[in-house]
Amino acid sequence: MGSRYGGLKQLDPMGPNGEVVLDYSVFDAIRAGFGKVVFIIRRDFEQVFKEQVGSRFADKIEVDYAFQALDDLPAGYAVPEGREKPWGTAHALRAARDVVNEPFAVVNADDFYGADAFEKAAKFLSTIADEPGKAHYGMIGYPLKNTLSDNGDVNRGICSIKDGYLTGVEEFVKIKADDDGVVRGDNLAGERLPVDPEELVSMNFWCFNPSFIQLTEAHFTEFLSKHGKELKSECYIPTVVDELINSDRADCSVIKTTANWLGVTYPSDKPMVVAGIQELVNQGVYPAKLD
Repeated sequence: MGSRYGGLKQLDPMGPNGEVVLDYSVFDAIRAGFGKVVFIIRRDFEQVFKEQVGSRFADKIEVDYAFQALDDLPAGYAVPEGREKPWGTAHALRAARDVVNEPFAVVNADDFYGADAFEKAAKFLSTIADEPGKAHYGMIGYPLKNTLSDNGDVNRGICSIKDGYLTGVEEFVKIKADDDGVVRGDNLAGERLPVDPEELVSMNFWCFNPSFIQLTEAHFTEFLSKHGKELKSECYIPTVVDELINSDRADCSVIKTTANWLGVTYPSDKPMVVAGIQELVNQGVYPAKLD
């Protein structure tokens, strides 16, 4: 919804010829071998989104849409009076339950993930299959140093990994290089601790089999039974993944990418993203104008 950005940042031009960040994600997905893109959007800006974004891809890849609606809930549940915002990323993904039937990746529309991330995701998704009673998923992991900002501190989930599989994510806030050059962040207990710039972090680039949407339905229903009357509670994709890992119903491979992540939260972030994309164009990673 772009409340901190001051508008629909998904539609704010970032490339040299007016491209938005999402243009690069779809471009990278197509050349990595993905065959379909589903845009999960709000119904109230369907027309402008289709005109400004979706129409550009109609002749390049199969395009479909899913609509996240506040009142799209499992049977027996209702929106509490006074609630205005939808129910989080797991709820958004649930909106695509009728149009996604294949192995798929999930990304944020306003994050720039880089070509290598999509290539790694496509390769992973082409090789995985669920086993009876246990699903196999993946997460693209970025070295922390590739996600830091020159404009201030950042919040990141630092991954715990064992034998290549995700075992947990610890949230750190206010991560930056301090005056002594050491990168530190505050954990949830408020302690400021050194963090290794080489540690892998999650930037919400996930690789799933269709089973994940079915398992999300059960998790979301349980979430509503506990938090459905709260006005600001949200159900997140990482929370679903964490529950499935802890209950041994799934594992999640951590797939390291060499790409640099770029993202916009505040208007002051835009020049950094614009410059980062321009540098990749200069290096020949992307054409000056996306076709």
